[in-house]
Amino acid sequence: MLAILFGGGIALMVSLLGTRVAIRLFTRWGYGQEIREDGPMTHHTKRGTPTMGGVVIVVAATIGYFAGKLLTLDAPSASGLLLLFLFVGMGLVGFLDDFIKIRNQRNLGLRSKAKMIGQTVIALAFGALALSPWLEDENGRTPASDKISFLRDVDWLDLWWPLALLLIWLIATGFSNAVNLTDGLDGLAAGSSVMVFGSYTLINIWQNNQFCQEAPSATCYDVRDPLDLAVIAAAITGSCFGFLWWNASPAKIFMGDTGSLALGGALAGFAILTRTELLLVILGGLFVLETVSVMLQVTWFKTTRKLTGTGKRIFRITPIHHHFEMLGWEQVTVVIRFWIITGLFVATGLGVFYAEWVSRL
Repeated sequence: MLAILFGGGIALMVSLLGTRVAIRLFTRWGYGQEIREDGPMTHHTKRGTPTMGGVVIVVAATIGYFAGKLLTLDAPSASGLLLLFLFVGMGLVGFLDDFIKIRNQRNLGLRSKAKMIGQTVIALAFGALALSPWLEDENGRTPASDKISFLRDVDWLDLWWPLALLLIWLIATGFSNAVNLTDGLDGLAAGSSVMVFGSYTLINIWQNNQFCQEAPSATCYDVRDPLDLAVIAAAITGSCFGFLWWNASPAKIFMGDTGSLALGGALAGFAILTRTELLLVILGGLFVLETVSVMLQVTWFKTTRKLTGTGKRIFRITPIHHHFEMLGWEQVTVVIRFWIITGLFVATGLGVFYAEWVSRL
């Protein structure tokens, strides 16, 4: 448990102090954010705000994890290293995207196909390793499972290995893009991420306390390395907290795609490695809503344009947080209310998780 406290605390301090340094350096180097032209007019005042702050989130969380392990003289686990691979790998894809935006002084970085290729390579490499029998522990547990899971593996939902890999790819790319879509207002993605990663810290601690030492049963969790995953969850929570100090309205720095893709990838990794894949839809409900709003908007626009010749919209603009801005809500009001929605989703998800365990006693 000390590793969790050390990991979260060290990541918080590194992020809090490191983000201040990043603001100075990125401002000096001209690493400013470009703003989409069709967005709310109030966002144009943000042009030039330093971006790519996600570098600090990734570095702080990684330092926090390894420092926590070092201070407790505990070796990193296969699950922990795999999750960091997905976290850092998605962050590198986002870094390339941010760097191209900055270098070319435009709001378009990597083209969508190139970004998806990068995300796919990272997700498939993660999935192949997580399902690999080479990483089994002494009880035959692999980091990931070839079953579909909600609160634990559903025994009768076995997947053929390629289908399990496809599911991992879908979750990893889907949630990395979902957090990326949510990152459009000061503090929205960072604050929401604090709550969701905090919930995974609690879930992993609980799974460790109710861990199946040998044979799986209905009253324990057959998850590999839950305590080590809790250290990473705490470290990412701490790094997001520290970053939020500078990212809250008015933001002095943005996380950019570096941070949003990394955080989304890490959420997917926790869902896969803790056997709570479908529970993530509840815990990360805000990110799901943001993504669904874009999908509905695009689908409705294309359908009506095909049928009537004129595309119609459901929302004024998507992702949906911009829709409420267009309705006249202040940015801070949107962010706080979306934080409340995230809190409700997280509370519901944790309630369902605990209720399922109690029902099995």
